[in-house]
Amino acid sequence: MNFERLDLRNFKCYTDSEVSLREGVTVIHGVNGSGKSSLLEACFFALYGSGAIDGTLEDAISNDAEEMVVELWFSHDGGSYHLEREVKVRGDTAKTTTCVLETPDGTVEQVTDVEAHIEELLRMDASAFVNCAYVRQGEVNKLINASPGERQDMIDGLLQLGVLEEYRERASEARLGVKHVLDDKRGALAQLDEQIEDKEDKDLHARLNGLEDELDELNADIEEKERSREQARETLQSAESVIEEYEQRREEIAELDEEIETLASEIADAERERESLGERIREVRQRAETLQAELDGALADTDFQSADRNAASERLDELEQSAEEIRDRIEERRLEAQRHASEAETKRERAEELRADAAEARETAAELEAEIEADRAELGERRDRLESLADEAEALREALADAPVERDELEDHRESVDEELTAAREATAELRADLANARETVEEAEALLEAGRCPECGQSVEGSPHVEGIDDDRARVETLASELEAAEGRIERLEATRERAEGFVETAAELDRLEERHEDVASLVEGMAETVEAKADRAEQRRTEADAAEANAESVLEAAETAETNAESARTAIGELNSKKARIDERREGVVRIAELLDDVAAHEREAERLRERRESVAEGNDLRRERLADKRDRTAELKAAFDEAALERAEADRERAAEYLDEVETYLEARRERRDELQNAIGGVKNELEELEALRARREALCDTVDRLESLYEEARDLQAMYADLRTELRQRNVDRLEAMLNETFDLVYRNDSYARIELDGEYELTVYQKDGTPLDPDQLSGGERALFNLSLRCAIYRLLSEGIDGQAPTPPLILDEPTVFLDSGHVSKLVELIESMTDHGVAQIIVVSHDEELVGAADDLIAVRKDPTTNRSSVERSARTEALP
Repeated sequence: MNFERLDLRNFKCYTDSEVSLREGVTVIHGVNGSGKSSLLEACFFALYGSGAIDGTLEDAISNDAEEMVVELWFSHDGGSYHLEREVKVRGDTAKTTTCVLETPDGTVEQVTDVEAHIEELLRMDASAFVNCAYVRQGEVNKLINASPGERQDMIDGLLQLGVLEEYRERASEARLGVKHVLDDKRGALAQLDEQIEDKEDKDLHARLNGLEDELDELNADIEEKERSREQARETLQSAESVIEEYEQRREEIAELDEEIETLASEIADAERERESLGERIREVRQRAETLQAELDGALADTDFQSADRNAASERLDELEQSAEEIRDRIEERRLEAQRHASEAETKRERAEELRADAAEARETAAELEAEIEADRAELGERRDRLESLADEAEALREALADAPVERDELEDHRESVDEELTAAREATAELRADLANARETVEEAEALLEAGRCPECGQSVEGSPHVEGIDDDRARVETLASELEAAEGRIERLEATRERAEGFVETAAELDRLEERHEDVASLVEGMAETVEAKADRAEQRRTEADAAEANAESVLEAAETAETNAESARTAIGELNSKKARIDERREGVVRIAELLDDVAAHEREAERLRERRESVAEGNDLRRERLADKRDRTAELKAAFDEAALERAEADRERAAEYLDEVETYLEARRERRDELQNAIGGVKNELEELEALRARREALCDTVDRLESLYEEARDLQAMYADLRTELRQRNVDRLEAMLNETFDLVYRNDSYARIELDGEYELTVYQKDGTPLDPDQLSGGERALFNLSLRCAIYRLLSEGIDGQAPTPPLILDEPTVFLDSGHVSKLVELIESMTDHGVAQIIVVSHDEELVGAADDLIAVRKDPTTNRSSVERSARTEALP
């Protein structure tokens, strides 16, 4: 597997960066904190998601950004892949909104599916990735510091041996499950044996035969009693038929007596009703005569010729039409009065508004005039300040006229003087040191001459180089003293020049400030003058508006008075119309009373006719009742003549004897049936027990077969569990042997000609380092740099073992080393370079190293520089010019 390209947007310190990655050894370098490790972490995050970064998703998004995108292109096992993850901030949390993996076989989406596909491709999860291919910063000693058990879990997981342990545990769980089921089945088999033995002890077949014989005898007795019972029922039925016939005759006679009595009562009630109806007819006719007299009196007050209901209706319609016309005219006048009154009110309100607008306009004009007065005073002050600033700036320009260079070159001139002064001071310091050394040499030579002999060897100093060159040394002292004096004078002149240049720079800065201030004040003066003029125009406009509003208010008031006059005229017309309507209503009420009296007289006449017809109907009904009464009295006499008391007594005696026998036989049969039911239930119970016995024997046979199969399955599960354990042990030992060989091969490369002989790795992943003299050492006893190299060697050996795979070469991710030189000195760095080169020789196609070590940088096939902008705190990536030139 090779990483080919990485694109970042708002990932940690990267705003928008792209970097391509090549085969071979790539070194990512830059100063500490520039964001080198973040590039590797972005690759890790692209593959494995949020679990691959330190902290939360929010921590990985650049400050003030709302989304983050990481894209990784890589090749694996001959295919090309593109992986994209997008994270967006939603409220207080960040969530992955896009996770897409494009593969040669199609597109995989959603976080869980993508990460599962990545683990399947690489045959490792995120934890295995950092234990094998990715040596993270600060974790270089992770494997060596781990306990043997932790180391075993890490390496077993990488080599897929954990799968065998999982299979062994599954086989163990299956064996225990089978054992549990087998114990249950054996217990069930013992219970079946007990149940079968209990049922066989009951002699069920003999019990069944005895019960069936007793049931046959009982059924014969029940049949005989049931035949006698049927004969008694027939006798009872015949007697009850006779008795029922006589009872029906008695009931019919009683019913006829009741009907006769009822008819006699109804005839008497009808006669009373007939008399009451006659009295009611007389009352209705008297009321009709009274209403007719009242009607005649009402007609006398009108112009009607006769009491005609149609004429009254026509007169009512005419009066109603006249009243309706007056109501319409009243409504028209009312609306007219309301319209004129509303118009008057609206006009008055409008006049008040216009007067208020005029007052407000005059008040605004007065306020604007006061503001204008204040603004003009302030404007005069600012114009004075503008002239003062112009005078100050002109003075500064005159001061700059003596500057040695142009105004925009003053800063460069000061820096040039600074550089010249610094160089002069350095040269003066050297002259002082040379002068001091020369004087010391002269003093030593003069001391030797004065002594005559060397204080160390005692020989004469005549002809000594120190003594013979004293004149030249004295001449050199004088020369150096003269040069020093000239240099010091030059420094004084340069310091004066620098002070004057500094003054010019400060004057130019002050002039810039004054010019800027002059421009600002001029802008303010111009704006204020425009504001004063605009306020004056606005004040004049408001006065004009006030005059117009007052004139308009007077005109509106005159219109309001006219509208009020019109409203009063409409109200007077309404009063006249209401009087006319009252007269029409009075006439209408008289006609209505006549119509009501006509209706009442007609109604009473109809009621009298209805009552007369009712009285005749009641008389006809009574005649019919008298005929029915005579018929019923004849039928009663006929029934009483045909009644036989002796036959009735014989039938009642037969019924009593039959009923007594039936009661006795029913009690007897009920007892015998209960016994029959008991026998049938007992026979059914015995038969059920016999069937249960047969079923128990069949279940026992099937259960015996199940127990035999479970015992065989239990043995197979135990054998499978042992096989997985033995296979894991065997494969682990083979991998341990191979890993130990690779580790010693790498160890020999790193520690060649050193004091260590070999490394031993036992089956429990316990590591031991042996010195040349055979003394064993724990890896913790190595120095810091040696431990780091030792752990890197172990990591590389594991990586090589994993890359070989089970069935030949297996695609593995790039080998990634993040700051591996933290604990290494320069000598050990050279060993690390050799180790990286050896991994390349062993076929590792891509190695990515984060480091700023010059030796690693020099050994790289490809260089990527990471830089951080100190003003934005954002990192950028660029490829080294040296590697760009490579083919």
